[in-house]
Amino acid sequence: MRKTSMPKVIPALTALALLLTGCAGGEDSGAASTITVAVGEPDHLTPGRSTVGLEGIRALFAPLVKADEHGGLTYVQARSVESEDSKNWTIHLRSGWKFHNGEAVTAQSYADAWNKTAYGPNAWAANGQLANIEGYDALNPAKGKPKTDKLSGVKVVNETTLKVTLANPDSQFPLQLTSNQVGFYPLPKAAYEDPAAFDRKPAGNGPYKLDGEWEKNKGATASAYGDYQGQKPLTSHLDFRSYTDLATAYTDAYTDAQAGTVDVLQAPVNKYSQTKTDFAGRVYSYQAPSLEFISLPLYDERYQKPGLRKAISMAIDRDAVNNTMYGGLYEPATSLTPPAEVGAKTDVCDECTFDPKEARKELAAAGGWSGPMVITYPGGLGFDELYKAVANQIRQNLRIDNVTARPTADFAEFSEKAMAKKINGPYHGHWGALYPSMQNTLRSIFTKAGDCYACSYYSEPEVDSLLRRADASTVTEESEKLYNKAQERILEDFPVVPLFYGTYVYVTTERISNVVIGPADLELDRLRVIE
Repeated sequence: MRKTSMPKVIPALTALALLLTGCAGGEDSGAASTITVAVGEPDHLTPGRSTVGLEGIRALFAPLVKADEHGGLTYVQARSVESEDSKNWTIHLRSGWKFHNGEAVTAQSYADAWNKTAYGPNAWAANGQLANIEGYDALNPAKGKPKTDKLSGVKVVNETTLKVTLANPDSQFPLQLTSNQVGFYPLPKAAYEDPAAFDRKPAGNGPYKLDGEWEKNKGATASAYGDYQGQKPLTSHLDFRSYTDLATAYTDAYTDAQAGTVDVLQAPVNKYSQTKTDFAGRVYSYQAPSLEFISLPLYDERYQKPGLRKAISMAIDRDAVNNTMYGGLYEPATSLTPPAEVGAKTDVCDECTFDPKEARKELAAAGGWSGPMVITYPGGLGFDELYKAVANQIRQNLRIDNVTARPTADFAEFSEKAMAKKINGPYHGHWGALYPSMQNTLRSIFTKAGDCYACSYYSEPEVDSLLRRADASTVTEESEKLYNKAQERILEDFPVVPLFYGTYVYVTTERISNVVIGPADLELDRLRVIE
């Protein structure tokens, strides 16, 4: 179950040929310099296997394309990504790229990695990212062992050309090739010869290479890779210092930063307001393609009237919560799709406006409310004050006597209850898109096939149809229009209560400059040490 906004268009497509700016070359990393970065402890450093601690992977591996701060795409290792029909795609690679062990990065490097990730019995975490490639179902049968270990929709034409056939047309495929979609990275042969050793010290195709093996709960150092063919990193060394849980380790990391032994730290949400005092003048925020919301148990008869759901929304003063708890670093949501997602419209949710009087009218028209209302959220993640405040606002503004907020023991218990429909009141909802497209948010939360369907338990045939049409469109403006129409249709039913668009917040010591935060996360290769 992630403040400046990206503009809401991407470059025009001619026959869906992405005419993107190349990013080979660039500045040299210059004199020797080291930046120490506090990161979460990764579960794996092999991209297709990883679920947490992606900072290291994004430094060690380079994607085919990346979304830039202007809402468009730029090429990284890809030279072009083209299609005439949104279903049959041709990816041309730049030549001359090498993995850190000297092996050439070719079309076969991508095909082998994608096959390994998509092969169901391997149980790699990024398996589902490849679900729309033709042949995926054969590698993931409902019963029995697959009869093949290769995606029929991936064909190597030559060393620098890859043909990809999708099961269904998808205009958003190029956006799926960006850096957070770790299932689309290439792998060298060493990843298959000794998987355990590779996982400790992977040879990637990115701007930095590890100097030694990653040590659990300690980290590793990495050096700028001299043969990197993309934009050269601006500092010569990164020292990754790993913490088991950054959400609870903020105090330790803060102490290290104040002592100058950590230069860069991502702040947990419950410390956003505190950062302005702890790191005055050195707080950097960027709006993420994520949505914070309140889920509602549509399977419970009491919550089946849209009027009740809208009343709950209008009873919440998002601005007050943002300013009091988050130091103004969040942005109240006015849509289901964050503005960091390409082409997303905002200001389409009238019921996201704080209006207690109208909220009480909606509640009365919906038949009122009797009995307790319990808001459930995962314990141990810093949400206590947020949901206590929301419960108080609903109780006071809707004049409902018994509204409380109650945590589960941890996220595992929360997730289990949500997926088993054992929550009988409003509950915490969050979705962070892995690529900056409305498609990812709308499909994940509001369709039965979505990764976060348990976040809403909402589906509607008209919405499904609009999403299919948007996916299949070969005209960018048309697909954006259809995705926006889909979110407006969902808002008519109001299955969830949008709260905030997610925000990345980073803090640094005084020796760091050129802090660039993009749609994927902090761009470590753009950081610079002030001489």
